[in-house]
Amino acid sequence: MTQEELFKKLIAHSKEYGYIFPSSEIYDGLSAVYDYGQYGTELKNNIKRYWWDAMVKLHENIVGIDSAIFMHPRIWEASGHVGAFNDPLIDNKDSKKRYRADVLLEDYIAKLEEKVEKEVEKGKKKFGDAFDEEQFRATNPNVLRNQKKAEEVRNRMVEALSANDLPGIKQLIIDCEIACPISGTKNWTDVRQFNLMFSTQMGSVSEDANTIYLRPETAQGIFVNFLNVQKTGRMKIPFGIAQIGKAFRNEIVARQFIFRMREFEQMETQFFVRPGEEMKWYEQWKEERMRWHRMLGFGDNMYRFHNHDKLAHYANAAADIEFNFPFGFKEVEGIHSRADFDLGNHQKFSGKKIQYFDPETHESYVPYVVETSIGVDRMVLLVLSAAYTEEKLENGEERVVMRIPPILAPVKLAVLPLVKKDGLPEKAREIMNELKFEFNCQYDEKDSIGKRYRRQDAIGTPFCITIDHQSLEDNTVTIRHRDNMRQERVAIKDLRGIMDDKVSMKKALQAI
Repeated sequence: MTQEELFKKLIAHSKEYGYIFPSSEIYDGLSAVYDYGQYGTELKNNIKRYWWDAMVKLHENIVGIDSAIFMHPRIWEASGHVGAFNDPLIDNKDSKKRYRADVLLEDYIAKLEEKVEKEVEKGKKKFGDAFDEEQFRATNPNVLRNQKKAEEVRNRMVEALSANDLPGIKQLIIDCEIACPISGTKNWTDVRQFNLMFSTQMGSVSEDANTIYLRPETAQGIFVNFLNVQKTGRMKIPFGIAQIGKAFRNEIVARQFIFRMREFEQMETQFFVRPGEEMKWYEQWKEERMRWHRMLGFGDNMYRFHNHDKLAHYANAAADIEFNFPFGFKEVEGIHSRADFDLGNHQKFSGKKIQYFDPETHESYVPYVVETSIGVDRMVLLVLSAAYTEEKLENGEERVVMRIPPILAPVKLAVLPLVKKDGLPEKAREIMNELKFEFNCQYDEKDSIGKRYRRQDAIGTPFCITIDHQSLEDNTVTIRHRDNMRQERVAIKDLRGIMDDKVSMKKALQAI
């Protein structure tokens, strides 16, 4: 099965089992907009809680806010979004499909880098223990050729994007002989810039209405509240402000399911530091955020850092944490050193002094900022992609199982009476009523126990509690483990403690 086929199955599974639905589906849908179903909502909330607790609960110097979606339009002038929040787009004349020009080039560079890695893998297999990877990379002609080509394309791309040289970007696409994935042709239009902000009107009468924007990021709500939080919270630098909220971008090239949408949710922290100390904190936050991801247990090899070649207008350093999705390594979180661009510009555009008086240095200054920004929806897709497994069992049967980490699983445990008689449903209801106050439980008595197990596997429920006739005699039940289908007999009185140990976020948070 190809990665593309796997991704299609994942999308179908997400709909069939109540994770994600196409928005407005009965009206034939709305492009690049999705609704979260009952299990998708629980998963999303658990991801947000895992992030919020890791940022706010574990750090005494980080607090959270919830700023408004509507903001004064001058904010977006100060932030640079009005003038610089653009994507370079190019159309294929034959397929009529539109692409981000920089993404086409990045994908081309990624293919060259994949060729290098394949050559290295071939070398490892050929030479075995005698293989010297460093020497191989420095001498192998195929490796050197592809590395040189990738570097040349990257340098030309960065130069053209930095200079806003749209004809130069198109020429690079032509020189690389990049073809449209749909039509297979190289019949390209010119590259054009497209602003990504949604605008709307605020006011009761259209003539008096003011043009405002749906926020394209949540960060600016933090910056304009910097002094409010600092003063009311008596915060001392270094300190951070965290926020989870909706953002909106008019993505022309929205694709890859919920990876790139027009309405999405962000989890962002702006960490304010002394000027000159930003790179120390930048490196520290890179390490801590990667630990947060790896604690989910999907494998360290599934993640990598990607340092930005072209920096955003506000950054002096930037890196992405990328995950190996079914469509390749793509960004899931960004860590940026934003210097004093944001607070400095808001001070300039508002005419209000936005500075911090440092009691240790006895000076006032505009703090520098290190940002961590993660897409909630991309994290949902990451978890679903990593969890989806098609498995053939020893008895020849097959099952689809969602190996979602227990701390994130939408349903923590299912309570299943073996049969619908002999007092087993009543006993199961007693257990359900005892546990539901602490864990998201699901009661199910329909169909055979095997079918119910398969249903819970497909949902991603990590544990099933089975009540049988022996339960009535000795007050014990069977816990069935999702991932290995192992079963263990435990006392009903111990269930709460056992489940708390297995699904609590405490251990994960302690290990970050």
